[in-house]
Amino acid sequence: MSRREKKRHKGELPPDRGLPAGARVPFWHSIRSKYALTYLVVIAAVICLLNTYPLLMAQNMVFKSKETALKSQTAAVASALAVSEELTAEGAEQAMLLLEDLSATRILVTNEAGLVLYDSSTREDNLYRYAMLGEIVTALRGNDVFRSEYRDRAFRSRAAVPIVYRGQTIGAVYLYESDAEQAQLLEEIQGNLRYISAVICVAAVVLCVVFSRALTRNVDNLLAAFRQVREGEYSYRVRLRGKDELAMLAGEFNELTGRLQTTEEVRRRFVSDASHELKTPLASIRLLTDSILQSENIDMDTVREFVSDIGEEADRLTRISEKLLTLTRLDARTTVETQRVDVAHVIQRVEHMLFPLARAVEVRLTCHLEEGCAVLATGDDLYQVVFNLVENAIKYNLPGGFVDVKLCKSGDTVILQVCDSGVGIPEDEMDKIFDRFYRVDKARSRAAGGTGLGLSIVRQTARQHGGEVTVARREGGSGTVFTVTFPAFSGEGDAQ
Repeated sequence: MSRREKKRHKGELPPDRGLPAGARVPFWHSIRSKYALTYLVVIAAVICLLNTYPLLMAQNMVFKSKETALKSQTAAVASALAVSEELTAEGAEQAMLLLEDLSATRILVTNEAGLVLYDSSTREDNLYRYAMLGEIVTALRGNDVFRSEYRDRAFRSRAAVPIVYRGQTIGAVYLYESDAEQAQLLEEIQGNLRYISAVICVAAVVLCVVFSRALTRNVDNLLAAFRQVREGEYSYRVRLRGKDELAMLAGEFNELTGRLQTTEEVRRRFVSDASHELKTPLASIRLLTDSILQSENIDMDTVREFVSDIGEEADRLTRISEKLLTLTRLDARTTVETQRVDVAHVIQRVEHMLFPLARAVEVRLTCHLEEGCAVLATGDDLYQVVFNLVENAIKYNLPGGFVDVKLCKSGDTVILQVCDSGVGIPEDEMDKIFDRFYRVDKARSRAAGGTGLGLSIVRQTARQHGGEVTVARREGGSGTVFTVTFPAFSGEGDAQ
């Protein structure tokens, strides 16, 4: 149990509130709805920008053009009226006759007191009345004024400037313009934008549905694949088109399920082989004990022979169990404390232990060891690697044969080579000898006390310490050559 699970079990953390396995995701919590909502929000923001920014920019451009036009017109009128010290109605009217190209809707001319001297509007009779307009009051104070607004489906603009004669303000000019054509043009543009926005909205909804379904279809396929694997279908594979992240995830999933399938096959085969290997000595022990118990007049010599056989089968069970435990430890990849190990010293220990066995079967055991070959490992692990290789080379040899152990260093690599003149291994079985419980000659292996686990332990141990083991036929005769390579250790330390 992990630390987080322990805290949750004690009540220090709230329980997980995720969906149970196999449950259907609610629509509003699904990736489809989130994707669709995100897509629609982006489209809505674009549509809002499309319907506001162009209109605001066009409106500002109209305001700028109106300001420029009206100011230039008011300046022209003021310049035409600033010819004498005193303004009169007749003079203002004559000046207006000369300025017939003005585009203003209404023109007012007042004296310095604000009395209207000229009004182009025919709807009102404001002549010689005070002009109660804020723009005229501001202009009589010597300031230019411009105001423009969009109201009642028209651009309404006002401009006023003072009439100055020799530095004195003698009156004011006021121009008013109502432009419905520009307003209508902007309304047409706004209508077109609304039509385009409606089309975009419809297309966005359709594309959102299509894309969200396409996206979630791949996700649904992955979920279905996970459920299949959860039920034990490790051979199930996902097929997704494209080169996006989901396709990469599907590829990783297929790689994972492939490894799971291989692991499961190895586990089943391992369990089957282990059960068979353990059943054989157990059956022998049961047969021998039944023979002793069911025989009433069995002599002591036979009993001793049966008990000796029982002891041998028990020793065989012990060896199998110990090697299975070793493989379990290697499979778990538990962290071990490594140190600098002198490989030559380990080989000498193995030679001392196996020399009597080699002499008993008439096999010559020789070692050629180079000094300074150290690796980063544990002494027990290296001892097990060398012991298994040399023991196999002796047991599966022929009388009068030899076992030659060589140790050398090449660059940053330490090379251990065990060469024998034994029965050899067929070419088509060399890639299988590292499998667990695999034996080339089962009868000879069982007679020699082999379990079929030694070479698996050698390979697993070598890989755990960064090494590798290979096998080949011996050149020039029968026999086998096992080669183990380890990364060399050049640091300072105590050799074991």
